[in-house]
Amino acid sequence: MNEYVIGVDLGTSAVKVSAMNKAGEIVAQQSYDYPLSQPRPGYSEQAPQDWLYATTIAIDRLILRDGIAKEEIQGISFSGQMHGLVLLDENNQVLRPAILWNDTRTTKQCQEIMDKVGEEFIEITGNRPLEGFTLPKLLWVKENEPEIWAKAKTFLLPKDYVRYCMTGKLGMDYSDATGTVLLDIHQGTWSKALCEALDVPLSICPPLVKSVDLTGNVSAGYAMFSGLTTTTKVFAGGGDNACGAVGAGILQPNMVMSSIGTSGVVLKYEENANVNYHGQLQFECHAIPDSYYSMGVTLAAGHSLNWFKGTFDSEEDFNQMVAKASERPLGANGLLFTPYVVGERAPYADADIRGSFIGVDSMQNRYDFVRAVMEGITFSFRDILNIYEQNGRDFDTVVAIGGGAKSDFWLQMQADIFNKKVVALTNEQGPGLGAAMIAAVGLGWFDNLQECAKEFVHFGKEYQPNSANVAKYDQLYGLYHQVYDQTKELSHGLLKFRREN
Repeated sequence: MNEYVIGVDLGTSAVKVSAMNKAGEIVAQQSYDYPLSQPRPGYSEQAPQDWLYATTIAIDRLILRDGIAKEEIQGISFSGQMHGLVLLDENNQVLRPAILWNDTRTTKQCQEIMDKVGEEFIEITGNRPLEGFTLPKLLWVKENEPEIWAKAKTFLLPKDYVRYCMTGKLGMDYSDATGTVLLDIHQGTWSKALCEALDVPLSICPPLVKSVDLTGNVSAGYAMFSGLTTTTKVFAGGGDNACGAVGAGILQPNMVMSSIGTSGVVLKYEENANVNYHGQLQFECHAIPDSYYSMGVTLAAGHSLNWFKGTFDSEEDFNQMVAKASERPLGANGLLFTPYVVGERAPYADADIRGSFIGVDSMQNRYDFVRAVMEGITFSFRDILNIYEQNGRDFDTVVAIGGGAKSDFWLQMQADIFNKKVVALTNEQGPGLGAAMIAAVGLGWFDNLQECAKEFVHFGKEYQPNSANVAKYDQLYGLYHQVYDQTKELSHGLLKFRREN
């Protein structure tokens, strides 16, 4: 009999399920979309039941359309969109739509947390309270929907709700728990001090489990609903960033991930919690038991390039546009771009900063602008990598994923700007691969995730820094690094003018 694991990647707009064999080969994939509700400006919500139905339909299609026999599915695990608040009553029924990671209604609650707890909050959680995190959402419901709050007995995150529906067992893994900012990262427990300071009952926090822990078998009820069998084991899984890091092989202290998607993520494996980035970076438990990762986010990485193309070059093929940009000289004929087109998060927590082109010259053409945008995005990643160097966190390898890993030109640019070896993946599958790896380790196919990665994760070509380019980019980065301080007051003033007029 064939044996498979299923990785469930529960995203913001769709779920993708992947069946993988012991050799780390994807044998079948299915996905299913679900809607996003934005009832007011800044609000972002989803119905948790939609995640369950979509996941079930996708798994059912693996069985019916792709011919994966239900008896062959040995284990299931999850990667989930992080931070989303699911509130359950005493009967574990959903009380309200889930408030998602990209919901920004909680600015007031974030300030209340700092007013009540202050810097001790960062010491306990490793993070500053940001609107995206779960704790401010809990406080928002408490203050604005007291009738809901009075009925709330447990909170979960998105993937944990789907897993509960599969198994009937409540729980949350450590990687997602740190993203709630209610976990004491040093003690590995829910923070009684924070719950008391903020008047949140400790009993609302679910049991904690490790990502590779068995959380139960598929229940009889869910087996009937989905077509699965009750012999299938269900493992805890992790938040999407932790699972993305597992799927990218970020399992050693010398490795950093560079992900250029709509936003940009720089993520580093951390062996212990004995480092304080003072809230400049997020600090989270990894899906690897008893280890951690830190992460910096730039808000508009690939979005900056997509914005530029859509605004000024919409008809041209994307690959052709990048190819022509590669023919322009390093430094784009004296043009610099800062990618703050929707504000910035790291290293500048500034929602009101805006992007700039500096050094516009009539001799430049549009491909100089494209190259400047690509260089500016990559410089913004170097801003985050600098934080590691300033804190003595050494690394020698950058694993590039996302849009920045689909171009030899951009991969070499990253190597030259970072002055580090850059590698891409030959089988990039994102967080869903990490989820499947967690199930494989949970089943005992491998001793640990590092051993699993040797079979499941495949690195491709290496890009070594070119010393001549490194020197030129160092000089250019020195100028780039000055732009934020010298434009922030102008940006804030222009945004104020725009809002008032």
